[in-house]
Amino acid sequence: MSRAPSDIDTLIELMARLPGLGPRSARRAVLHLIKKRGQLLAPLAAAMQRVGDTARECVTCGNIGAADQCPICTNPGRETGEICVVEDVADLWAMERGGMFKGRYHVLGGTLSALDAIGPEDLHIPRLVDRLSRENVREVILALNATVDGQTTAHYIAEQVEGLGVAVTSLAQGVPIGGELDYLDDGTISAALKARRAF
Repeated sequence: MSRAPSDIDTLIELMARLPGLGPRSARRAVLHLIKKRGQLLAPLAAAMQRVGDTARECVTCGNIGAADQCPICTNPGRETGEICVVEDVADLWAMERGGMFKGRYHVLGGTLSALDAIGPEDLHIPRLVDRLSRENVREVILALNATVDGQTTAHYIAEQVEGLGVAVTSLAQGVPIGGELDYLDDGTISAALKARRAF
């Protein structure tokens, strides 16, 4: 027999699917939300509804925003001739937290992975190559995670853009092997961005 009403069980099950939350953490979170329903639960439900209605992927870079193009892509001040290539939106947001990069981004939507059967056609690599031929890009900064899949993807992209007259660089010191951008502090990301090198 269930110890909680079925709606609450359903909420716990859904919360447990979120990254970093297991069944026990989800149960604690749901109980806290119920206790604070006026201050937390109702505003959270309303915010989730708004995000569900308005959030969309930027047609240019793949960032998440409320319009077809994100504020970074529509900002003329970001037209520096530099595109920073990241694995996912969390990495883009990590780069933005540092406040050092003033160019534009390109979100791949993952990395190449033979184990998971993810090939170039499953990522936004063709869209990147198309952008390089249309936009006035001087440098592509590969800010991919320092994992085997990340480095494999970086090498593949470097091969694809070879001959387009675009410099290809990657983040340098500060990003540990096996590290992921979303878990790095702002100072480490800033140092890595400043010390980027030819790929």
